[in-house]
Amino acid sequence: MTFEDIPAGSAVFVDSNTFLYYFGNDPVFGPPCAQLFLRIENRDLLGFTSSHVLAEISHRMMTIEARILFGWPFSGMAHRLKTHPSEVQRLARYRQSLDEISLIGIQILAVTGRLVSLAADSSRQYGLLANDALVISVMKDHGLSQLASNDADFDRVPGINRFAPA
Repeated sequence: MTFEDIPAGSAVFVDSNTFLYYFGNDPVFGPPCAQLFLRIENRDLLGFTSSHVLAEISHRMMTIEARILFGWPFSGMAHRLKTHPSEVQRLARYRQSLDEISLIGIQILAVTGRLVSLAADSSRQYGLLANDALVISVMKDHGLSQLASNDADFDRVPGINRFAPA
């Protein structure tokens, strides 16, 4: 199923890759993500994400921006950023991305210690990595079952309806 198949009026959790395709202007997946965000902005859908997804987006956008601005390879990027704080201070696009998310009208759900503990259980149960398991915990805690994500790992989780960009 694709983003176009999400029924009007649905509440949908938006995963980090959806934002990254959009902000990164991905030639294949960017346009369907833009359409999804337009549906959320127009209140055809209720959009949700979590604070940990925002942190993922922020970090990834920093690395993408640093690669473009400084010509650094992705390999060893975190170390390079940590050891070059003055370059980190020059990065701005990642911050603009976070502001744009709030303008779209996506509600940000908090991550608590309890949800992190539940995510560890989901990791074991479904074989998910920590951040994906945390998405599941947050979704379940808020009664959400629709997920906008290109990550097929979520298909292993019963009760989650994943919609991909294309």
